[in-house]
Amino acid sequence: MPACPYCGREIPPRNPYPTVDVVLYHPERGVVLVERANPPHGWALPGGFVDYGESVETAARREVLEETGIEVQGLVLLGVYSDPGRDPRFHTMSTVFVARVSDHASPRGGDDARCARFFPLQALPPLAFDHRQILEDFVRHLEQGAYDALTAA
Repeated sequence: MPACPYCGREIPPRNPYPTVDVVLYHPERGVVLVERANPPHGWALPGGFVDYGESVETAARREVLEETGIEVQGLVLLGVYSDPGRDPRFHTMSTVFVARVSDHASPRGGDDARCARFFPLQALPPLAFDHRQILEDFVRHLEQGAYDALTAA
């Protein structure tokens, strides 16, 4: 770490915080969203911060399990979202994945999620962060057939 030229204290780097988000999708039931228990409040995709020494794939699986009780296996990359204003608290950079939810999945809120439930893609509630944009991108890719193998029964 670089040091302050005046006092010698180490200056921590100013980088975006790495996060993950996951679009949990079921063709008939829609997407799983969580109601956030902590500010900023509202509905959001399951996700959170990547721990030091953790891959983004492992972080995505961990966050989904903690917040929804759902175990996911296959993850497909949707994209990376890094607009400095995407999180009102600080600059984050999210790696966003898509995962197919099994027919018998029953989401339940946990960790810092008050609750978790399915929403049809045509009836989404107001969303926190840039999650509406992420879901619009997901729908566009879905309509183009990008997730045909993932969404097959």
